[in-house]
Amino acid sequence: MRIAAVLLGVVLAAAGGVIAYRALFVEPRVGVIVTESGVREFPNTLRVAGGVILLIGGGAIAFLASRRGRT
Repeated sequence: MRIAAVLLGVVLAAAGGVIAYRALFVEPRVGVIVTESGVREFPNTLRVAGGVILLIGGGAIAFLASRRGRT
């Protein structure tokens, strides 16, 4: 059971990292603000936040599952 939890945590963390990376650097921007001085683009913040939450949650699951329990 612990091995399955560790693998699940690693998979969730990897998926979260990929989602956050793609939202920040690869996929097209969601919002664009055009001013006199230039153009500013904004990433999809909901997708970035979701990816970071998955990354942290998956890492926590893997870490807690890999620790030795009292039993």
